[in-house]
Formats: sequence, C-alpha cells, structure tokens
Amino acid sequence: MSDERSRALATQLRHRGLEAPAMLLLYAHRPLRPLLANVAIFLSPLTRPLMSRALRGMADGLASEEWYDGLIRELEDGQARG
Repeated sequence: MSDERSRALATQLRHRGLEAPAMLLLYAHRPLRPLLANVAIFLSPLTRPLMSRALRGMADGLASEEWYDGLIRELEDGQARG
C-alpha cells in the first residue's frame, strides 16, 4: 500500500477527530498485525463481495509492516503539527 493511501487515511481520521483513538489501537494491535493480516486473507473470499474498495485496501495494508508503520508516522506527524 502506498504512502498516499496511508496519508489519505490519516487525513480522514484527523478530520473525524479519531486520530488519538486510531493511534491507541494501532499501537495496541501492533503485535497482532501479522495474525490480523492472515485472518483478513483467510476471510477475503467471504468478505470481498461485501467490502468497499477502501476497506479492501486497508485489509491489504495490514499485510505490509511498512504501511502500518507509515500510518502511525502520519498520525504522529499530524499531532506534532496540529
């Protein structure tokens, strides 16, 4: 998942006032990220028809440690600026 997608997600979270809760959840679930990515892959045949393109992208992003850390960095940078 690209940096622009993590930046867009961070912007949407900031816009909705969910920046702090999102960071809390991201830090709390960091050790579970590989397991969550595998669950998302396992359930994808069932959930893909029901999920929007944005949610599919986020599920794909769970598989990437770089994307996950990039999202955390974007949220941290937003708090430092804001």
